[in-house]
Parts: sequence; C-alpha cells; structure tokens
Amino acid sequence: MNRRQFLAVAGGGVVLAAGAAVGTGATRTPSTALRPWSDAGSLYEEPRRKALSFAILAPNPHNRQPWLVDLATPETIVLRADRDRLLPHTDPFNRQITIGLGCFLELLDMAAAADGYRVSIDVFPDGASATALDDRPVAVVRFSQDPTAAPDPLFAHVLARRSLKEPYDTRRQVADGVLRRLEQAGRHGTRIGTTNDAATVSALRTLTSAALDIELQTPRTFKESVDLFRIGHREIDANPDGIDFSGPLFELLHLTGQMTREGTLDTTSSMFAQGRAAVLENTVTAMAHVWQITRTNTRADQIAAGRDWVRINLAATAAGVSTQPLSQALQEYPEMKKLFAE
Repeated sequence: MNRRQFLAVAGGGVVLAAGAAVGTGATRTPSTALRPWSDAGSLYEEPRRKALSFAILAPNPHNRQPWLVDLATPETIVLRADRDRLLPHTDPFNRQITIGLGCFLELLDMAAAADGYRVSIDVFPDGASATALDDRPVAVVRFSQDPTAAPDPLFAHVLARRSLKEPYDTRRQVADGVLRRLEQAGRHGTRIGTTNDAATVSALRTLTSAALDIELQTPRTFKESVDLFRIGHREIDANPDGIDFSGPLFELLHLTGQMTREGTLDTTSSMFAQGRAAVLENTVTAMAHVWQITRTNTRADQIAAGRDWVRINLAATAAGVSTQPLSQALQEYPEMKKLFAE
C-alpha cells in the first residue's frame, strides 16, 4: 500500500488521502490527487471514516500528511505520527509536524459534529518527548452519538480552504473587521493578534522574507523542499503529497527541461534565481499579518496551535481573504538562530 496515496489504517482498510492543492485553470489536472476533495464525506457511512475523509484535507507542513490512524477499537481513533514523513532539517524537533496534526484533529472534530457525534480528544495520553515524536499516540479520539451536536459554521469552508502560493493583490487592503474575525476564530487557548498597519506590515515583510531566504540559501533545508517537489500532473497523481507545481506553465517547463530538481538546486542557475524571486514575491506583497502565541511550547500547545491555525485559515476563507503560513523564522536550526531571536 502506497501511503502517499492512502491514509494507512492499522485496523484494516484505507481512507483516501488528501491531494495536492488545486492547479486553477490547469489543462492537465491531477485528477487522482484531487479526488479526496470531491469525495470527502460521500464514500463512508461509518462515522470515524467519514470524519477522517475531512480530517485528511488539513493543512500540514510541506503537505507531508504525517498521520497514521488505528481503528481497531470500536468508536475510537488512535492517531500517531508517521515518522517516515518528518522534516528533519527545517523542523528538527517536529514542532511544525505536530501543529499539522493539530489541524487534522480540529477538522476531525468539526466533521464529527456535523455528522451528529461528539468526540473527546486525549492528547499525548502516554506522554511525549519535547525533542522528537515517537511511536506513542499523538491522540486518542473517542466518538459518541449526540443529537445536540451542531456543525461549526467554519466547517462549511473546509473544501474551499487553501494556502496561497501566489503574490497578494497590493491594491486591496485587509479590512479591520476581517482581522477582528480572524482574532476571534480560535477556541483552543492560543493568543491571536493581527495587523494591517503599514509600518508593521513592512517590518514583518522584511523579517519573513529574510527567514525564507535563509531556508532557500541553506543547502540541506532547501534540498528537503526540492526533494518533495511534485512537478506536473503525473508526479502529483503518483505522489499526492509534497509541494505541487501544476498547470500548463509547469507542465511545459518540466517537459522542456526548463524546470528540474537538479537545476533548481543549483543556486547559481537562472532557474534558482527565478524560483527564489517567485517565492519571495508572496512574502513581500502581504497586506496584513496574523500571528499566534502560546504561553509555553509543549506538545499540547503545538496541537492547540494547529487546531486554532486551521480555524484562522477557515475564517479567512469565509471572509474572502487568502492566507499563507510563514513559519521559517521560528525554525530551530542554527542558521536561523539570529532571526529566531529577533
């Protein structure tokens, strides 16, 4: 069983896994990879699998989809991290991966409620290491039918949620009212702040661009991303995880040899220069910023951060605002130390 195409279920069977982001207007659409977005909620009657078909659409670092579930116990899901799908260079302590697992749990909770079920989520019931995820459960989730359960209003936007990889429209301001809605989206204890103040936005553009540039210019962290490039619909369908490049332009560049992993890794090449400029255009055009703060940095805090992050992402979708997480300045490898402190 190819775990890049399916969510492994220790109790038997599979659940179709989340696909790469939509290549809007693509003439060669990665149709297999996109099936989970169209099939979510429609393939399963069993409540756990039905909820999982939404949970696997969660945002997560580099779209690694680092979740494994065990359904052996009735009305229960045991969630573990797939340690074959970590990011050791950019995420050495698995903090970002844990945040992604928090996003997964929040969508699972939302989907269960929309189906008339309550879930109790016991996070890291057997404890956890602060330095690395291991084989111990990330969470034990128990389902119980509840006729009073009601859908979360944000759940209506799960299938439309995306992370923007393109430049923002600098002609459009983000309204104060929208930012207030994002600040109010959290439910799990993270402190959420926002700004559209021009001077502060400018400073944060500079910080996030510099951090992203360090990730691009550090060979091992950049290669970690390049190894996960999925270029064109065939690669995306074969491995619907990682960082997708879909649509007519990327198909043409790939077919003509103008976009290769080898060329991208060569920091002296025009291919690298063009890619770097395209990536940084996302950070330098941001029109507002939103951040989350936790009091400490425990594994439970990281799960809570993920649960609230996906809620912010859904609230932004509901408001017609695009978002992109910029976590590079918080990464814990030596080259990032100065910006981390800043």
